[in-house]
Amino acid sequence: MTGIEVTTSASMLSPITLFLQADIIVKTVMIGLTLASIWTWVIIIGHGMKLRRVGAKSEAFERDFWKAEDVDRLYDGAGKEDLPSARVFSAGVSEWRRSTAGKVVDREGTRSRLATAMAASVGAEMDRLYDRISVLATIGSVAPFVGLFGTVWGIMRAFTDIAGKQSTNLAVVAPGIAEALFATALGLFAAIPAVIAYNRLTHRLNRFEAKLNRFADGFHATLSRELEA
Repeated sequence: MTGIEVTTSASMLSPITLFLQADIIVKTVMIGLTLASIWTWVIIIGHGMKLRRVGAKSEAFERDFWKAEDVDRLYDGAGKEDLPSARVFSAGVSEWRRSTAGKVVDREGTRSRLATAMAASVGAEMDRLYDRISVLATIGSVAPFVGLFGTVWGIMRAFTDIAGKQSTNLAVVAPGIAEALFATALGLFAAIPAVIAYNRLTHRLNRFEAKLNRFADGFHATLSRELEA
């Protein structure tokens, strides 16, 4: 008889049962946190694969750039690729052609415009790569509090049931308390991966931005030498 009671109590504390027994407020919290967790993993997997692909292709483009003997030929070919490095390169070449098209070339003005054009291109590329990363920070900071709200609401409901049944028996208290704590667990389940992924992806993006700036500086130095020549 005791074994049957233990089995029944354990089944009542399963996640599905806790969700079904929860009221509409706690159910809404649980559904929202579950969707936030799914969205978190979609961003983690999608951006992780994207950064790996973009990084590998950008390294290949930069190797081809430093080996190239004819910049114009590279611009007409690989310079049109959908890559951050290629777009920074294209911004520099486009500004170079506009600034040196006249009979008289303002060297200092050309250098300044080249630096501005490539810096703006680097900024635009990083804005594109940072897209949706802030969602991870939002989920990581908000999800625990949303879970805590569900917990507080669930505990209030559990105390109401205790008062209504005039009993503090564990069989009366346990389902409501477990339901409340389950909301907190879902909040942490959504927040912890989001915070870890945000820090990791931000670190990778900062490294990529530094590398992109070094490429832009190197190309700017090359064009500056052309002006001196």
